[in-house]
Amino acid sequence: MNNNAFLRPVAEPQLVEAAFSEDQRQRLFNVMRDKGPWKTILSQEFSSPEEVIATTSGSLPEGFVPTWDMFLSPVFRATLGRGHASLYPEIEDCFLNSRFLELVRGYWNAKYATPNLMLCNIQGPSSSGGTPHVDGADFRGITIQNSPSWLVGLMTKSGLFREWQIKKAQVLTWYYKGQIGGGFTYWPDGPQGQPKQLYAPMWGRAAVVENEVMYHGANSCGPEDLRRPEGLAIDSVIAADPSSSDWQIKTDGKVIQQLPADEVRFLVHWGADIFMDLDEMSLVLDHSDDLSHERVFGIFLSELRARGVPFKMPTDPLHDGEFIQLLTAHFDPGLPTIMPPEYGLAAE
Repeated sequence: MNNNAFLRPVAEPQLVEAAFSEDQRQRLFNVMRDKGPWKTILSQEFSSPEEVIATTSGSLPEGFVPTWDMFLSPVFRATLGRGHASLYPEIEDCFLNSRFLELVRGYWNAKYATPNLMLCNIQGPSSSGGTPHVDGADFRGITIQNSPSWLVGLMTKSGLFREWQIKKAQVLTWYYKGQIGGGFTYWPDGPQGQPKQLYAPMWGRAAVVENEVMYHGANSCGPEDLRRPEGLAIDSVIAADPSSSDWQIKTDGKVIQQLPADEVRFLVHWGADIFMDLDEMSLVLDHSDDLSHERVFGIFLSELRARGVPFKMPTDPLHDGEFIQLLTAHFDPGLPTIMPPEYGLAAE
């Protein structure tokens, strides 16, 4: 199967200026400063290094044992809305956002849309944190709420489950005043196509995207000598400095890095479910053709048999590292062919 055929967004990313009003931005920032500390993305999304590999876009030599240290980067995440609800009443209008709904309906030329998720990635100076990737899609019956990230990502990148994949769109909004890096790289023509980039500084600039099928990631950012703080660990957190506008990265309660506000890069990720018409909405909501884990693994294994690949089905396929690496080796399309030098392997 040609990976370029399905790893392309429905349309090129569409730029939007002043995505949030200044009042909305201030309230968003107040929540992020007041409600922390926030954990690393890695610790929130993955239970093993093998799952990271399956979710991003690479594989490892047979017998190689990955470690968390291979992927550590000072990138943290605040969840602001999920399950079609804002988690903080003071920013409910940011989540139930009529302007954004109009933008994503127009992007798809669809009749219906509903917000389903809002996150904020809080990133210190960094140059490593993940290979280019696609975001976790939702499938009828299989979502990030009931399945590990690695499985959802591999279902997307394999192309075997497109008929069950729910249409989505996001509005990504950046706030970054730093003078070194911080841009956004994306591959709208598939992983074998030419990448494109947006460049920082960006303050309130946004893009309407379909990141579940478009490889993308953040460029490196910040001074090089600040990019890997000593003592950074999988369980490190970031929080606002209560005595200034700075931010602090902590490990085991100890401050390992003090970050000026201008060197912290924020990405507000707002996402919506898209329905082209009432029939498509009904198919999703009535659960008449949902996937199960058993059905998903049956499809994967059937494809392995068709390719003549030997395998042993583990007792816990959702968390078996060796099995995850086997599926990754055969169903992940790998890194994009063209990697621009500005892309510093920092996760978006």
